[in-house]
Order: sequence, then structure tokens, then C-alpha cells
Amino acid sequence: MKFKDYYKALGVARDASDADIKKAYRKLAHKYHPDVSKDPAGEEKFKDVAEAYATLKDAEKRAAYDQLGAHRSGENFTPPRGWQQSYGQQPFGDGDAHFEDVDLSDLFAAFASREGGARGHARGARPGPDYEVSAAVTLEQIHAGAEIDIALDMPQIGDDGMPHRAEKTFRVKIPKGAVDGQRMRLTGKGGAGRNGGNNGDLYIVLALQPHPLYRPSGRDLYIDLPLAPWEAVLGASVEVPTLAGIVEMNIPAGTSAGRKLRLAKRGLPSAKGEPGDLYAIVRIEVPDSPSPRERELYGELKKASSSQPPARWTDGGR
Repeated sequence: MKFKDYYKALGVARDASDADIKKAYRKLAHKYHPDVSKDPAGEEKFKDVAEAYATLKDAEKRAAYDQLGAHRSGENFTPPRGWQQSYGQQPFGDGDAHFEDVDLSDLFAAFASREGGARGHARGARPGPDYEVSAAVTLEQIHAGAEIDIALDMPQIGDDGMPHRAEKTFRVKIPKGAVDGQRMRLTGKGGAGRNGGNNGDLYIVLALQPHPLYRPSGRDLYIDLPLAPWEAVLGASVEVPTLAGIVEMNIPAGTSAGRKLRLAKRGLPSAKGEPGDLYAIVRIEVPDSPSPRERELYGELKKASSSQPPARWTDGGR
């Protein structure tokens, strides 16, 4: 094997602390990044620095690397006995440039777009990366339309010229009649372009949240409607909540459990067509612990009723 001295690449001692390693990496990554450095060998040096940091910032990788001992860079050497079996596939130097576990290709894009100048024309403009984020929305918001704030950790360039993460808030308009999974595009709100290139876009994917009352099915909504036994038998007028407010619903006499009662055009709106409907599914509720008087009245009803108990199964169901 040929040895690579990762400590030398970062310019730190072998007993350097994690903080010292990170500090050295940040300084050298900024110095040698190909979109920043004027050094002809800057890109190759940047790769060496990134490879070294990818190993030394990880405690497990660093411990395995330290078992190799100290050698000159490029020197052929033989790993300790058993090392190859344990760490032969260890992904030392994975080649990814990281800055506090964030990909530098995004973070340095903002710096490159700011500092590229005349050098950018030689390298060519490059568009910034697109970002995508999920945004939770409620039925009420897509029913009436709304504006929501979405806070994201976005790559930024600090006053010290170094890339970092900072929270940025976007005001997003949810159109009336939006649907679950709808993808909305904010042009130019993604990652910064390089060398004068256009910024990327930010895509907002709507994620409809469960509702305590309504179950959506396309543009239609379903709601459970609890009725007392006498309301189902005698009929009644009951209040039903809708997304647009309370409405009165007439319950026909003799309504059975499970019946689906329709309120037209009380569902979710459509961006171009008719709104959906609201369906109230009847659920008949009986007292858990009837009082003596209630038991007496139900007994009298049983004697007076002309109805027989319903068939509970057929011969084929035995």
C-alpha cells in the first residue's frame, strides 16, 4: 500500500483535537477550492484536504487510520497484522468535500457567484442546485387558500467569507384547491449559481395533514355523524360542521347506521371545476350504562314494536 499522510495534508499534529482538525480544514478548503484559489494545483490540493478531513473528522475512521502508524507520504508500507481483514474496505478518503457535514459543492456556490468575476467567464457560468422541501398543509388551508412561512437551513457565506448554514424564511402562497403532493416552484430561490450562473429553484411539495373530523377522498370529504336512536328512528335536524361553517342537515325518519348522507358542494374546491361533496356517515350511539328508567322505556319499546330483530346472518354464513 502507498501511504497518505492525512495529518500532514491538514498541517496538524497526530494528536490534534477535533476542533483543530476542523479549523485547519476550513482554512485550507477555503484557500484551495478551485472556484476561489488561483493556485494551478489548487484543485488537487483541495481534493487531498477534503480526503484527509473525511477520514480524520470521523472517530472510527481516524482510529483505524492511526493503526497504520506514521510514514512518509507515497511510501510503500505493510499494514499491521489483521488490519486488512478489519479495515481493508474502510472508505478512507471518500472524496466528498464536507463542511460540518454539509456538501461544499452547494456551500461554495454562493461564494463562487460572488467572487467569480472575470474568472467566471473563463470557467463558464453554472446554474445553482435545485432544492426540494416538504410543507405540511391543512384541509382548511387548501379549502380557502392561505399563505404559510417555511423556514429552511440554507447555505450562506458569512462575514468571514466562509460558507455556513443559516435559516432563511420563505413566504409561500397555497392556492385554493391545491392537492396533496402538489409540487410548487419558487424560481431562483434554490442554491446560488456559479460564475454568474442563475440560481437554482426551490420546490415545495405539499403534504396534507390528517384532520380530526374529515377523511378526504379526492375532492370529496367524509365525516362520521353520531345520532341518538330516537333521531335515527323519528328523524331530526342536526348541525353538521363543514370547512365553510356549520350547516343544518335533515335526517330522514328510519335512518339506519352506515347510511351515507350527502351535502352537495361542501367538499374541497377544484382549481378549475366543481367542488367535491361532503358525506356524513351515520353512526347510531346507544347509552353505555342506561338508567333504570331508560331500561324500562326500552323494554316497553320492545313490547310495542312491530319490528322483528333483523336477520344477523344467512344460511350460507353458518
